[in-house]
Amino acid sequence: MLVAVVSSAATAVVPARRGAAPCATATSGVAVAAEAAWDIRRRSSASFSTLQQSSQAFRHRSVVAQSRRALSSSSSLRGIEMGVKRSLGARQTHKRLLSSSTRSQAADGELDELVATKQTGSSSGGIVLPAVGVACMGAILFGYHLGVVNGALEYIAKDLGFAADPILQGWVVSSTLAGATVGSFTGGSLADKIGCRRTFQLDAIPLLIGTLLSANAAGFQAMVIGRILVGFGIGVSSGVVPLYISEVSPTEIRGALGSVNQLSICVGILLALLAGLPLVSNPAWWRSMFAIATIPTVLLFLGMVYSPESPRWLYKQGRIAEAETSARRLWGTAKLESALADLKESNSDAGASEDAGWGDLFSRRYRKVVGVGMSLFLFQQFAGINAVVYFSTNVFRSAGIASDVAASALVGAANVIGTAVASSLMDKQGRKKLLITSFTGMAASMLLLSLALSWPSLAAYSGTLAVLGTVSYVLAFSLGAGPVPGLLLPEIFASRIRAKAVALSLGVHWISNFMIGLMFLNVVKRFGVNRVYLGFSAVCALAVLYISNNVVETKGRSLEEIERELSPAV
Repeated sequence: MLVAVVSSAATAVVPARRGAAPCATATSGVAVAAEAAWDIRRRSSASFSTLQQSSQAFRHRSVVAQSRRALSSSSSLRGIEMGVKRSLGARQTHKRLLSSSTRSQAADGELDELVATKQTGSSSGGIVLPAVGVACMGAILFGYHLGVVNGALEYIAKDLGFAADPILQGWVVSSTLAGATVGSFTGGSLADKIGCRRTFQLDAIPLLIGTLLSANAAGFQAMVIGRILVGFGIGVSSGVVPLYISEVSPTEIRGALGSVNQLSICVGILLALLAGLPLVSNPAWWRSMFAIATIPTVLLFLGMVYSPESPRWLYKQGRIAEAETSARRLWGTAKLESALADLKESNSDAGASEDAGWGDLFSRRYRKVVGVGMSLFLFQQFAGINAVVYFSTNVFRSAGIASDVAASALVGAANVIGTAVASSLMDKQGRKKLLITSFTGMAASMLLLSLALSWPSLAAYSGTLAVLGTVSYVLAFSLGAGPVPGLLLPEIFASRIRAKAVALSLGVHWISNFMIGLMFLNVVKRFGVNRVYLGFSAVCALAVLYISNNVVETKGRSLEEIERELSPAV
């Protein structure tokens, strides 16, 4: 617009200058030019002001429009933001609902798993430990009934009127051994026919009746009958307890659990010793001592109601589904497949599912392994354990320990400590190594006892050496010779002969025990105790040689694997 005004002004000036006089025209032209220039300047300023105002107005309108658009956008953004927030809130709510549903389903699954675990045992470990604990009630009763008479016999004889007759007193003790011999043979047949679980429950009946008869005996006859029944019961349990433990225990801890049998026997003996403490102040307490034995008897019966049967026995009977259920409860699902495979392979031989007769134990296939089982118990009994225990009171008195209870407690404590140590070493060092170490220690201890009682040069130290030899002998015995045979026998016998072979070996154990008790005093009177101890030392040395050449190591091997090596099908 400014360019157009200047151009028109220039056009007007040119004609005026061409047609006027020089002076006047010049003055007039200057004035006109000045006025035109001023007018141009004025109009330019107005135009510039108008343009500036227009620009400002435009800018104002733009700002207002932008502000309106911004406000509109802000409202839209707030709406979008609110919408997004509502959407996010809905998604979070949905996630929370899904998470809650998932947790609810997980909780339901855990509840179902917990119920299944309660019914079948945990997937990793099963219920083998409670089952072994229930079975060991029989071993505790074994030890308790053997030890309960020793401290109470004097008071029983006075109360029942045969204190002056040592033969009748001997019958009270030996009647238990006679009953145990019969029971040990019976237990194997029962376990073969009805299984270990029902055998335990039946065994509780003579144990309970015999205990009540002894506790309420009014005379010698009732006491002996009660002791025979109790002996029958502990004879059955002496074979069935290690049999059951070996068949339900996992391979990796079978040694430790098997040695719990011997540990429980030691605990039973100690409990009998402790139960006899009130006899000094209350001579009639012996009746309560017998009555106490009803508690583990009832626990054994009721515990076996809920304990599983041996899967190996069930499989041998053709009850495959029950064997699988029992194996799952005992060992858990993790070991189920491999365990069933072993059971199937061990029962694949012809006749493997049939029960063996007594004559089959001496067939070419089984006679060697059965001979090892019987020999181990012969060495155990003729190594002198009963003689050491019998003479321990006199030995401790010679060393200045006048208390019979203190002497018995020291021997019992050594037995428990040694057995506990053996339990921890059984699956680490192995059965064979513990047996060799045990009999070697027993031989050295017997030699020490013999020298302490016979060498004049050691007379001043005889009491101390005798105590040292006795305690070391009991410790060595409890490390191997005591617990290992009862554990090893069910391992080395084939499933077809296991129950009867264990029963036969334990029958040898009880007969040997009875013979030693019958002949020991006469042999001591004839040859002297130092020579008898020397003979026991020689027996222990022979046991070391026999075990080295005839006993196989079973540590870490399944029962089926051991059977395939020792009793292959002919």
